[in-house]
Amino acid sequence: MKTNPSIPDSQLLVDWDHTYLWHPFTPMQYWEKEKPLIIQQGKDYRLQDIEGRWYIDGVSSLWVNVHGHGHPKLNWALKAQIKQIAHSTLLGLSHPTAITLAKDLIRIAPEGLKRVFYSDSGATAVEIALKMAFQYWANLGRPQKKSFICLENAYHGDTVGAVSVGGIPLFHQVYRPLLFKTFQAPSPFCYRCSLKMEPSYCQMACLDRLRRLMERHKETMAALILEPLVQGAAGMICHPVGYLKKVREICTRNNILMIADEVAVGFGRTGTMFACEQEKVSPDLLCLGKGLTGGYLPLAATLTTEKIYRAFLGKVEEAKTFFHGHTYTGNPLACAVAIANLELMLKKDFFLKVQKKIAWLNQSLIPFQNLPYVGEVRQKGLMVGIELVKDKKTKEPFPLKERMGHQVIMEARNRGIIVRPLGDVIVLMPPLTISLKGLKHLVQGTYQAIQTVCK
Repeated sequence: MKTNPSIPDSQLLVDWDHTYLWHPFTPMQYWEKEKPLIIQQGKDYRLQDIEGRWYIDGVSSLWVNVHGHGHPKLNWALKAQIKQIAHSTLLGLSHPTAITLAKDLIRIAPEGLKRVFYSDSGATAVEIALKMAFQYWANLGRPQKKSFICLENAYHGDTVGAVSVGGIPLFHQVYRPLLFKTFQAPSPFCYRCSLKMEPSYCQMACLDRLRRLMERHKETMAALILEPLVQGAAGMICHPVGYLKKVREICTRNNILMIADEVAVGFGRTGTMFACEQEKVSPDLLCLGKGLTGGYLPLAATLTTEKIYRAFLGKVEEAKTFFHGHTYTGNPLACAVAIANLELMLKKDFFLKVQKKIAWLNQSLIPFQNLPYVGEVRQKGLMVGIELVKDKKTKEPFPLKERMGHQVIMEARNRGIIVRPLGDVIVLMPPLTISLKGLKHLVQGTYQAIQTVCK
């Protein structure tokens, strides 16, 4: 099906893709041998390819889509803003949508966060938080507090600073010579505990390791960074209840800033607007992205406290200014859509509907545990990770070369479902407004795809 006469036919697009494009996080040697799925249209929770076939968007177009594709309110906000202006800088100027969105974000943010600094991706939001934390202590006359601590299996983006606080060897190891040194604490990954302990008796021993590290290095440590409740790219690792709150307490006790990276877990993914809400935690810096515009345009934000903001005030000759910015920081179009996105999410029944889907999903995932090659099913809100293993008893993974996760998602595609693996962890993260019918199709099709491939 060809709807736009200016677009070449499908075979030509395939040829051009293979000739000119380099895709992110994609083994291109394999890609060149496969026919790419080329998406031309989206409607609600579905995507249509250039051949006219429809699919469920099972990963929210990489965890960003909140209200479905082509939502009329978001479309209207974009059209209304473009009649005014498409872009104007925030360097030395301001504009209405950036101001209004900042006010709206602070109104719903965890208590204590008072200032908004815009950028254009989750990684840049993290870079900003790291630089703010570093310079905060320098501005206070404590430049020795310059190191950072993160968790094993952490993922905070792909720029150099964000990779420095990352902990996924497959993604990050090759860049080690480029990175600044950080401390790493054990991840609370109960299924594959690095301390070889069981949740029934460990009493969060990983947290004790984190505490000791922070106490030992508190005089030189600027900040801790973590993804609250769920380590997304690590394979949907769900943290034990109470872990986040205890981390906050340790940071406060040792005078170490806490950076909450809610790029993936924010905006309803875990069942509340922000994941931090669920344990009544307020970070010193909060990184936002992905769902901020409902999946329409690139926009990110780093929120911080008034105390941190005021440490950057001073005479020009003191050089306390935060010398950081991006060309499209606070883009008016993106901010306008983000304002409309928040208005939709703040409707009285929005999260009630989300909670009902979460409850249904929780029950529908139980049968997956009976599949012989499913090691663990992890769920927090509408974030799901289904880990495939070669041996259920020993938790032995499949050999990397078998690309089992890739095989499953290709089989799911044959059933009208688009999902994406993290290695051999199959990720389900649909738009928050997906219908129950769509959710059932997504879950049942994924189950059948695993069952078929893993025979």
